[in-house]
Amino acid sequence: MKSSSRESSRRLYDIASGQSGYFTSLQAKAAGYSHRLQHYHRQRGNWIHIEHGVFRLRHFPLSRWEELVRWSLWSRDRKGKFRAVVSHETAAMFHELADYLPAKTYLTVPSKFHKVKVEGCILRRGVIRKGDTEQQQGFRVTTPFRTLKDLIRAGDRDQIRLAIAQAAQRGLITLMQKKKLKIK
Repeated sequence: MKSSSRESSRRLYDIASGQSGYFTSLQAKAAGYSHRLQHYHRQRGNWIHIEHGVFRLRHFPLSRWEELVRWSLWSRDRKGKFRAVVSHETAAMFHELADYLPAKTYLTVPSKFHKVKVEGCILRRGVIRKGDTEQQQGFRVTTPFRTLKDLIRAGDRDQIRLAIAQAAQRGLITLMQKKKLKIK
């Protein structure tokens, strides 16, 4: 049973609104847009082509974290599952810990992630348990505690001490978690 164009438009808008206006061709298809209709909307300028299989609704308002949504969509596998988790310095910036302002976006991806690195992104390979992430609008990010653990393994001690103090003061981590964070 074919859905009406109004129903398809509403479904696609619902998907895109949870992802800062972005969506994949797979998501558009699930919303009711055939490949022919997808091509039509790209040609008419209703959808902005971002990269292979990723689009943005032309008139959707800009959002603060849309670059993180774009990286999440970029990381999808063939089934459309998003593989990347925002981590390390980028997660610290998201959680407003210390003064992290990374020049590149840090993502943690599975060890068998096959996409090549691209400019503007630093890929860390590893396993992140589900309990170590938070779902945001269109992307996953490591929890403040996991972010601090990652930073301890990789970073500047003074900046990390400040980040730990801020996280504890703001209630982003518990006192027990704070005790587990050992800086060498």
